[in-house]
Amino acid sequence: MPRQIFQLRISLAGVRPSVWRRVLVPGGYTLDRLHRVVQHAMGWRDCHLHSFEIDGVQYGAPDPDDGLASRDELDTRLDAAVGKGSRFHYTYDFGDWWEHDLVVEDVLTVDPDGRYPVCLDGEHACPPEDVGGPAGYRLLLDALADPAHPEHDAMRDWLGRSFDPSLFDAGRASTLLRRFC
Repeated sequence: MPRQIFQLRISLAGVRPSVWRRVLVPGGYTLDRLHRVVQHAMGWRDCHLHSFEIDGVQYGAPDPDDGLASRDELDTRLDAAVGKGSRFHYTYDFGDWWEHDLVVEDVLTVDPDGRYPVCLDGEHACPPEDVGGPAGYRLLLDALADPAHPEHDAMRDWLGRSFDPSLFDAGRASTLLRRFC
């Protein structure tokens, strides 16, 4: 059977403007590798815990001290867990609670000349780490957009860099995916 490539749409829930990515990922990737794809495609820095939920089952990195009944993401391949049309969830940073909706848009045959994983498309910058989840991100955007906002200077100082929520570069995301996934 030829190798399969999964076309996934990854959308960050609860934020406006919408932040999403479309990626091609080998079906043989474990959920651990898919975690790295989500991190690099979205623009996260992999500083926090994460988990997947597929058909009501939790998958994550094994931690004997956390007491959670989750399955080891290293033991589960993407092509064994989902198929075309499947919807599942990825949560990153259990403090900020960033929920991602993943949809398997298509299952393709590998292109022998293709390089995977690859980011085909997407929109908007990923929120900064530790901004406080969707509500904190909304506050950041409001404060940065309005110099008269009472939090404008504090948020700009906290961020410590320029931030344009409209920016996203699929080519840069693909370079990171190929380098680190």
